[in-house]
Amino acid sequence: MPLRRLYANAGELLGLFRDRGWPTFHVQHLAQQADSPLFTPGTSFVEIHESVRPQPGERIIQKHFPNSFHQTPLLAELKGRGVDHAVIVAAMSHMCIDATTRAAYDLGLCCTLIHDACATRDLEFQGKKVKADEVHASFMAALGWWYATLTTASEFAASCKQGK
Repeated sequence: MPLRRLYANAGELLGLFRDRGWPTFHVQHLAQQADSPLFTPGTSFVEIHESVRPQPGERIIQKHFPNSFHQTPLLAELKGRGVDHAVIVAAMSHMCIDATTRAAYDLGLCCTLIHDACATRDLEFQGKKVKADEVHASFMAALGWWYATLTTASEFAASCKQGK
C-alpha cells in the first residue's frame, strides 16, 4: 500500500477521534544518543507527519524506547481519562507498533490495531532481504493472533457509525 494512503488513513482516523471528542495522544520518538541515525532531536526524522499533526491542546507524549509506555506518562494519562481501549496507528510495525501493542495488552488495555494506517520498512536478516509488506504482514499476523483486534481504517470508521 502506498505511504500516501497510509497517511490518509491515519489522518482520517484522527479526524474521527477529534469529531467525537475522544482522547487523542500523539507519541513522538526522540533518540537519546546524539549520533542516532533516526529520531535525533532537531532533525526532520522526529517531526510528526502533517497528516496527523497535533492541534493545539492535543497531548504529545515523548518517548525514548520503542514501547510507548516505557518510562512515559502514557498509561497514567490514559487511565486518568478513563481510557481502557487503545486504538493504535503508527510507524514502524516491527518496532514501535509491536512493542507498544504488546505492552498495552499486558497493561490491561483492550487494543485495536488499524493495520492499513501503519507502516514499516525493508529489513535484512542473515543476508536475506525482507520486503516491508512481508515484515508488516508478519507482525500484524502475530499481533492479531493474541494482542489486538486487527481492522482497516474504513472498517473501524464504519463500526463507529453503527455505534459499536
